[in-house]
Amino acid sequence: MPLTLHLQETTDSALAVAALFVALWAPVVVLAPVAGLLVDRLEARGVLLVASLGQAAIAAGLALALDSVAAILVLAMLLGVGFAVAQPAEFSLVPLIGGDEALTEINGLVETARYVGMTAGPALGGLLAGLGGTEAAMLVNAGTFAAVALAALLLKTRRRPQPRATDAEPERARDGVIFLFRDRTLALAMTVVFVSLLFMTASVTAEVFFLREDLGVSDAVYGLVFAAWTVGMVAGALVVARRVPASAYVLGVLLAVGVQGAGLGLPTVWLVVGFGAAMWFIGGLGHGTKNVLARTLIQQRVPDRLHGRAFAAYNGLRNGAELFALAGGGLLVAALGGRTTLALAGAIPVVAALAGLALYVRQRGGAAAPPQPAPRG
Repeated sequence: MPLTLHLQETTDSALAVAALFVALWAPVVVLAPVAGLLVDRLEARGVLLVASLGQAAIAAGLALALDSVAAILVLAMLLGVGFAVAQPAEFSLVPLIGGDEALTEINGLVETARYVGMTAGPALGGLLAGLGGTEAAMLVNAGTFAAVALAALLLKTRRRPQPRATDAEPERARDGVIFLFRDRTLALAMTVVFVSLLFMTASVTAEVFFLREDLGVSDAVYGLVFAAWTVGMVAGALVVARRVPASAYVLGVLLAVGVQGAGLGLPTVWLVVGFGAAMWFIGGLGHGTKNVLARTLIQQRVPDRLHGRAFAAYNGLRNGAELFALAGGGLLVAALGGRTTLALAGAIPVVAALAGLALYVRQRGGAAAPPQPAPRG
């Protein structure tokens, strides 16, 4: 991202770069309960529109504040507040846009758009920063948020607040995370996903050391290996996830976590570049499938009126796990090296997935009937 490059070049401080990432993503974790309640109490399309317009203004403001590290961090934190609100609003609208029959297809398209943005965004941002400076890159970034706001403005779908089941039932900000873990089916899937993320994201730090030092790849091959994971994610989101029947979503999430972990860790066993690229494609396949099925599972099993809080809780827990793993990954690489860290980042999610599968089989065997989706409303 252009801001990362800008801070590295102007401050030469790893702490400043780390502070930027914390400023961007910590609000998604800290504000998750409040942001989710806001989405559930207001009309979600309007929330998405206002949040995106705010992010566009903040990104434009960043273009004018590049001389001050403090201003960059404050504006980045405000941008993170926008993410905290916009993401649950976006995902709460998906069931209304596509309907229950098309949830995996719509979620697959949304996930693919995210993957393209995560892959092309940094490259485009770096190119723009090189050609026209960081100011130009931030103004283009502001334009992307404005485009999201325009899409929200043109969206005909509305998600209005829904009444509580009874007047005595309180509206609590924490209800999203409570429901995710009170429902046995969701609790199993979410626990395995979050445990895997605590270790899997450590691979971000380890991969560069593994590819450079253990596999000795060139710059071109380095990019191709990473591209294999992204291509796998897109294939998982668009092709595999939609072929999983609704009755097998939990099983699909657990298996996908295992496949993702195996694809990440197995390249450390056989140090051959082609094998590593093939395994990372398979790992990406699991990654994309897992993300689509996990979100679809939440949309189906959580009552509509709690979708904002449920997705805010989901995003908050995911981002919290990833921030923890990113910090821990650096320490592990320093202590154990890239290869061992990457092996652990893959192996522990596989163990978590196997444990989840064992519990799932026990739950299914002890249930008189398969659990049904939560009632709407």
